[in-house]
Amino acid sequence: MLTAPLKVVCGTDSLRRGELPAVDVPGLYVHIPFCFHKCHYCDFYSITRQSPDRMERFVDLILREAEGWTLTPTRLAPRTIFFGGGTPTLLPPPAMRRLIEGLAARLDLMAVEEFTVEANPATVDGEYAAMLRSLGVNRLSLGAQSFDPKDLKALERHHDPQDVPESLELARAAGFSRLNLDLIYAVPGQTLESWARSLDSAIALGTEHLSCYALTYEPNTPLAVRRRLGHFDAVEESTELAMMRWTRRRLAEAGLRAYEISNFARPGCECRHNLLYWDGGNYIGLGPSAASHVQGVRWKNKAHLGEWEAAVDAGGDMGLPLMEFERLDTSRRASEYVYLRLRLAEGVGLDELESRFPGSLGRLTPLAQRLSNMGVLRLDEARWTLTDRGVEVADAVASEFLTA
Repeated sequence: MLTAPLKVVCGTDSLRRGELPAVDVPGLYVHIPFCFHKCHYCDFYSITRQSPDRMERFVDLILREAEGWTLTPTRLAPRTIFFGGGTPTLLPPPAMRRLIEGLAARLDLMAVEEFTVEANPATVDGEYAAMLRSLGVNRLSLGAQSFDPKDLKALERHHDPQDVPESLELARAAGFSRLNLDLIYAVPGQTLESWARSLDSAIALGTEHLSCYALTYEPNTPLAVRRRLGHFDAVEESTELAMMRWTRRRLAEAGLRAYEISNFARPGCECRHNLLYWDGGNYIGLGPSAASHVQGVRWKNKAHLGEWEAAVDAGGDMGLPLMEFERLDTSRRASEYVYLRLRLAEGVGLDELESRFPGSLGRLTPLAQRLSNMGVLRLDEARWTLTDRGVEVADAVASEFLTA
């Protein structure tokens, strides 16, 4: 998902919990940064080789950070919870249990509809899966990435293709019925034919949700450095586009609707937490590097475990362990709302746009008409949606609205 740059905090410029609006926040994200191995393409904050004591301290501080949201006008009452990372399931079972039970003791979780935990194949055994299910987790997202050993090697993934169906079998035996697989295409050395085989392998496993992302070369990741040094050739843009088109067509045939550009689900099985992001909703992030948004105020926590620990220790009840934030004006919020909603198949409802941000429809309609004339945006009386061509250049369409 595209994100705009944040305003870097400096001097006396700061943000405290008590300054935020008195609203209910329906989304909770917890970033658990521990990983067995740092994959060469990954740009998310993660660290390896952490001791059990450090993980226990991490749980202590997450719960302290959550405690701070019980004392503010901004009420954290989640309807969706998402544990991401890192690899959340690297937390030892007692630490994971203490984290979930500690959040339940501090926050009102009675209205939670969806509770997702990310996991890597082979990091969850049957007992761990059963524990998660017993604690209210009802959705697992597994980072399969590929079913081709060559792709997994290129991505520095440390699991075998067979680990994926075994992990799914364990999850289903534990009572999980909402399961997602993450897949990556346009991996160096991958062909359309090999990607099609991976996709068919995923479909055959019968999960309710698939996330299929084109590989991106994030700046300063090892994979981007190796590409810059000429260690391998990236997949041609035309081949990547063919992979994207094949994915959308093949998954539609299999009954998995493209409800968002990179996300496919059977009816009713969409990821509700991510839908909150794409709807411009409010959410609180806990943990190092976690992002938050409340009514146009957006911030990001310190993206270093030690710095985040020190900030939580020193912050008291009202302080935030942040490294940057910004306050969006109404015009910016409207533009971001449009570019996020355009990622969804249902697009931008015009009545909702004008209701949320009065005057924005008149301001943005000339741009929408120009994009329609270019064949990338479909306009009708009720909504704006991307055309098939628009889906293929969605980032460029988004940048038009962000600079409007």
